[in-house]
Amino acid sequence: MGISRDSMHKRRATGGKKKAWRKKRKYELGRQPANTKLSSNKTVRRIRVRGGNVKWRALRLDTGNFSWGSEAVTRKTRLLDVVYNASNNELVRTQTLVKSAIVQVDAAPFKQWYLQHYGVDVGRKKKATTKKETAEEGEGAATATEETKKSNHVQRKIEKRQKDRQLDPHIEEQFGSGRLLACISSRPGQCGRADGYILEGKELEFYMKKLQRKKGKAGAGA
Repeated sequence: MGISRDSMHKRRATGGKKKAWRKKRKYELGRQPANTKLSSNKTVRRIRVRGGNVKWRALRLDTGNFSWGSEAVTRKTRLLDVVYNASNNELVRTQTLVKSAIVQVDAAPFKQWYLQHYGVDVGRKKKATTKKETAEEGEGAATATEETKKSNHVQRKIEKRQKDRQLDPHIEEQFGSGRLLACISSRPGQCGRADGYILEGKELEFYMKKLQRKKGKAGAGA
């Protein structure tokens, strides 16, 4: 039968059936949704569409380009988990990547950039009482050697950047866990990519509340 977007197969307002007076047309076709899954086995299909144009239908993805708006930096990173979807919980359960889905991405590329740009290893635990002093001394020596590698010019540059440095406490907390909350802004089933942006400010607070509420409900249900 196929998916058809015409109105010939629909009943009349009175409830009577219509006679099909012509065959189906190519421009009335419909295609099934991509339902892009989060998987390491990346699969993208090329689809020829109307006008000879091309769409890229992503069936399985696990990486994407995510931008950190306040720092004006974009990095390719791994998608780790789908945690929230405003339209449908089923899409969270089945780990489906769609536009506006809230996902967790690997923080490592951004952490690395932050260290290089500001000279701050963000997300490190401040109190490491359980670790041995020898290990701490070893780390101190390693950081000292790193600092010696930097030229005076680079150190001055980093010091200048430090003056204007501001980091959202919620984001700093996420860096500690190694996962950042992000929103997908591309359409994986249309362009074959899962790109988006890191959540910040009011938007981040909103989704954190939503996730907490969801977690609370799950705990109450159990």
